[in-house]
Amino acid sequence: MIMAASVMSSAASVTMENSYAKWPTYNGEDLELNIDDAGTRFTLWSPEAQGVKVFIYNSDRNTAPVDTLTMTKGDNGCWTASVPQKLYGKFYTFAVTVNGKQLDETPGIWAKAVGTNGHRAAIIDFAQTNPNGWENDRGPQLKSYNDAVIYEMHHRDFSMHPSSGIVHKGKFLALTEPQTKSGDGLATGIDHLKELGVTHVHILPSYDFNSVDESQLPSNTYNWGYDPYNYNAPEGSYSTDPANPAARILEMKQMIKALHDAGIGVIMDVVYNHTANNDDSNFSLTAPGYFYRHRPDGSYSDASGCGNETASEREQMRNFIVNSVKYWAKEYHMDGFRFDLMAIHDIETMNKVAEELHKINPDIIIYGEGWTAGNSPLPAEQRALKENVSKMNGVAVFSDDIRDAIKGHYSNAADRGFATGKPGNEETVKIGIVASTAHPQVNYEKGNNSKFAYAASPEQIINYVSCHDDLTLTDKLAASMPGSSEEQRMRAARLAQTIVFTSQGTPFIFAGEEVFRNKKGVHNSYKSPDSINAIDWEFKKKNNDQFKYYTELIRLRRNHPAFRMRTAEDIAKNIVFDNVKEPNVISYSIKNNANGDDWKEIKLIFNGSEAPVTTKIPKGEWTVIARDGQINADGLATSKGGTVTVEPTSALILARTK
Repeated sequence: MIMAASVMSSAASVTMENSYAKWPTYNGEDLELNIDDAGTRFTLWSPEAQGVKVFIYNSDRNTAPVDTLTMTKGDNGCWTASVPQKLYGKFYTFAVTVNGKQLDETPGIWAKAVGTNGHRAAIIDFAQTNPNGWENDRGPQLKSYNDAVIYEMHHRDFSMHPSSGIVHKGKFLALTEPQTKSGDGLATGIDHLKELGVTHVHILPSYDFNSVDESQLPSNTYNWGYDPYNYNAPEGSYSTDPANPAARILEMKQMIKALHDAGIGVIMDVVYNHTANNDDSNFSLTAPGYFYRHRPDGSYSDASGCGNETASEREQMRNFIVNSVKYWAKEYHMDGFRFDLMAIHDIETMNKVAEELHKINPDIIIYGEGWTAGNSPLPAEQRALKENVSKMNGVAVFSDDIRDAIKGHYSNAADRGFATGKPGNEETVKIGIVASTAHPQVNYEKGNNSKFAYAASPEQIINYVSCHDDLTLTDKLAASMPGSSEEQRMRAARLAQTIVFTSQGTPFIFAGEEVFRNKKGVHNSYKSPDSINAIDWEFKKKNNDQFKYYTELIRLRRNHPAFRMRTAEDIAKNIVFDNVKEPNVISYSIKNNANGDDWKEIKLIFNGSEAPVTTKIPKGEWTVIARDGQINADGLATSKGGTVTVEPTSALILARTK
């Protein structure tokens, strides 16, 4: 078999780069397959093809075609073929001829249903993939991104451990099972999410990815899924029957509906910035060269660190990204999208994504990593970098400022941060507290990562201390606090998350850290076994005080809009920092019944040092919300103010109504 043409010469690369802008484009939503009363119609965009065939199959693999259709070239670079029958139950592939050679078969880039391992696209009736009540299904409504509490999870991590009490381990259906419990009788699964109080789950890539052999389910391997194969069909290894194209679709929708019924939205991790393969990707087998950026010598540019990067600035690639997320939003009722290495994409594309998605659902959340993993030919001023987020409406970025300042730099396991006793991070933590917006008391010149207020609004910032990447917070604390007790490390984790959840912006938590989950010190566990990645639900009993702290912290945030201001102006007006001289101490107030809060003033003091500090609180009728590693959203005690002690590695939060 002949694959797509590989690395081209430098001169050819320049010529092609210049010519791509002249290729005709097509922005219709009917690419590849349409079925109606007239029959089945195939449409493929491949402007430079000399010929295209469609092969029809009776099964998803290991069989010869039962029919071959020759496509006809039409307008906008599209090829078409049709038959008068509705070919439900059949499978198909395309074969494109370029430079006189027929390339390998491909399901195309728009396959919405696929068989085992995604090599053949499937023809199914999507009306048969909707669970009961789907027509009335919808996710939670949000007045602001900042009203969300996001929980990042991988399907296998969440349900695979024997202690999960879940039947459909590692499957979409795991999140449809009610009343699952650990061996200790504590809630797991979807009931755990409800108990915790999160508003949205962020599921790691759930489209059809390349690394797991779906034909070997009993022994299939673990992978995060950042190796896209078919962008518009669900991953088969998360279904109970990968060979049944409708099963994976139905089961994913059942998961989404179960979460929606529980009041929880679903955000999907999307990886449009690169593909698993280069010359033999579905992009390359459809329109060789077009969908990728190249270096001057003709080799693939690689800002993704995965062998290639896509070219979102080209019209057909931009159309693909925009129409793909629109499809997921419409067909699967997705409530948001997290863009992997979003800065590989251009600003115009991300603005178009946000504009089109918010037409479909005003409550959709869009955010991503505001950086690349390597250099790109795309000029920095055009990239969807965190520093450019003010140019993107309705798009948020992760704050590496608050992440690294709180726990220590992500790339140095031993490095400490504010919450673990290292001085010098105070100003960068303040940058996180005000969601990277301009504030008269925050000196950005002292910031560790960012030197200017890059966010125009707190809705543009996602605050976090850890995610699937790098060490879990539990493992980071173990590595950076040698000789410490587990209780000391749990105190540091509580302080770290208290800063995140009381800061302006949108809080984000990595699954299982509420029970002090670890990954045995493995930082890049993208293909590590379940023994490393799976959450041990026995931790929920062992570390139940930690879990209760997190639930109260989330309840505090959700009950009080002062932590969820919507404009930079409100933050600058209502947050007042105190003049603190001690290292590793931050003290500030949220005043003026901010954002309509019942509390007139909230006083927050963070002590990241290993010694107690004393401070003065104005006289008044205060309710103590958090102190010495304890928290209750309704109050732990009362205080008249005056001189108070803030214990080591802890937060003191007080509130008053007058």
